[in-house]
This record gives sequence, C-alpha cells and structure tokens, in this order.
Amino acid sequence: MQPGRTRTQLQRLREPARSSCPPAVSTEPAIEVTNLELSYGSVQALRKVTFSVSSGEIFGLLGPNGSGKTSLFRVLTTLSSPTAGSISVFGENLLQAPGGVRRFAGVVFQSQSLDRKLTVTENLRHQGHLYGLRGPALRRRIADVLDQFGLSERASDIVEFLSGGMKRRLELAKSILHRPLLLLLDEPSTGLDPGARREFWQYLEALNRDDRTTVLVTTHLMDEAEKCHRLAVLNEGVLVALDTPEALKSRVGGDVIVLRTPHAQQLSLSIGSWFGLPVAVVDNTVRIERPKGHEFITDLVESFPGQIDAVTLSKPSLEDVFIHMTGHAFWESSH
Repeated sequence: MQPGRTRTQLQRLREPARSSCPPAVSTEPAIEVTNLELSYGSVQALRKVTFSVSSGEIFGLLGPNGSGKTSLFRVLTTLSSPTAGSISVFGENLLQAPGGVRRFAGVVFQSQSLDRKLTVTENLRHQGHLYGLRGPALRRRIADVLDQFGLSERASDIVEFLSGGMKRRLELAKSILHRPLLLLLDEPSTGLDPGARREFWQYLEALNRDDRTTVLVTTHLMDEAEKCHRLAVLNEGVLVALDTPEALKSRVGGDVIVLRTPHAQQLSLSIGSWFGLPVAVVDNTVRIERPKGHEFITDLVESFPGQIDAVTLSKPSLEDVFIHMTGHAFWESSH
C-alpha cells in the first residue's frame, strides 16, 4: 500500500461513527498474516499460519493452552520476531516498521500492566506521555476515557484498592487513550468473575460498534468466542478452522450424541460396524454426529441394551467444532 493511501485510510477509520450503525467491516484487511512461522529452539509454536482481519471486525483466536495463540499475539504486538512469514497492519509492514504499527494499536496483556501504587488518573497520565500526549489535550482525553468506562468517581483511588473488574476497565481505558484503530487483547478476562467478564465484553463491543475499533482477542473461553464476528481456531500451532462461529458449527455433521459407557472403545467399534457410520472416542466417551439425533438415540439404546449408562444430545458447539477438526477434546493433548 502506498503511504498516501495509508494516511487516507487511517483518517477515514478515525471518523466518528453513529452508534446506531452496525460495525463497519471493510474488505481491506486491518491485519494480514501470511505463512507465519515461529520456533523456540526445536519447538515449532506456529506453522504457516495465514489469515486476515477486516477493519471494524471483532476477531478471535481460539485455542487451548499450547495452541500457539499467545505466541501469535506476541508476534502481533512486536514482542517476538517470527521465524518466517509476513504481517501487515493497516498496510504497514509490521516486521520492517514495528514502531509505526505500535502508534495505532492498543494492547491489553493477560497480566496487568498497571502501577498499583499510583492512582487511576496517574496511570492514565503516564500512558498518555508514552504516546506524546501533554497538557490540556491529555487532560481532556483522560476525562473522556474515565467517563467512557465509568471510572470518573474512582479517578483519585489508588489502583491496588480497586476490584478486579475495575482494574480491567482501567487497562482497557489505558489501551485506547491514544485512540488506536486496532485493539489487541490477550485472554483479557482472566481472573474476572462472570459478571465482570460480561461487563468487560460490553465495553469491548461498544468500542467496536461506536468507535469502529478493530478488535483481536485471544481466548480459551467458548462463550467469549461466540461473541466474535469470526474465529481462527488454533491447535498445536496450526490454524485448523477459520470462519464465523455459526458457520464453524455448521461443519459438524448434525446433532452431537455422547454416550457414557464402561467400554467406550469396544462400543464405538460395534456401533460403527452395526450402523455403518463414523464413531469417535473422545475423553472415554463415544461421540456420534448425526442429523435428527433424537430419533437415532432410540435405535442405539435398543441395539445395545445394558451397554450405555447415559446419553446426551446437543446442537453443535464450538468445542464440538474443535473435536471435529482435531479428533481430540479441547483440553486434551493429541499425543
């Protein structure tokens, strides 16, 4: 992309949006990752990962611990250099000009980056100084984000006395103080109770909707992944699926039937042979994907009396997608 075009794009994306409008998702990518690889010695953390994030999108990186999502996040935030591949952020080459990318990205790390001995306002003031903000402009911006995140009445409070939810709100306020076009968050709701998690995501969705901020978030939580416009599902450094949550779930072949039995492997072989369909054993349970699963359950129980202890039937979830794509449970090693 030509430099002039980049400036035009950034100016356009900074224009205020009407809160009644849906997120402005552009066909021009905010992030473009191509054949990204990252190795730590003999360990290959990322393997030819390729995806793009559209402007105005909430994009999720979903995977269990060890899937590579935090390694990818470290590359995107310029903390790690990839072994191979390329990344562009709003047309800027991240590997050649990391400083330029940092100027229009905000970051919320999994571990807190607040100074616990300073007040809420002092934390924001120091963050503003890092981005060259000073004087009345900085004071106005601090007042704006304090109001935006419901922190105005806590402006003079020492950070160490804030609740976990309040601290996370302050982290988010810090990350957008310089009005970034892109917000990068690594497991941002770690340690929050369910109520604080819901509140935090409401703030994220408001930033995306009202300010057209592009959001990329890593998570291992299925309910958070459901809130994303699109998901990249990672497993052992490989991108195994990429689509909207609904489209991903549609890849699962019908309803999901899970059978609990003392002899999962033996029963799975018998069911597969009897009905001529694919059957999997996952976490010592028998798992079947089948349209009209409620009708098939009757046939199963009648065909194998006394061999099934319990049956569950459900519509496909994102965890089922992960099992469908990898052959193992979300928190289970495939080795």
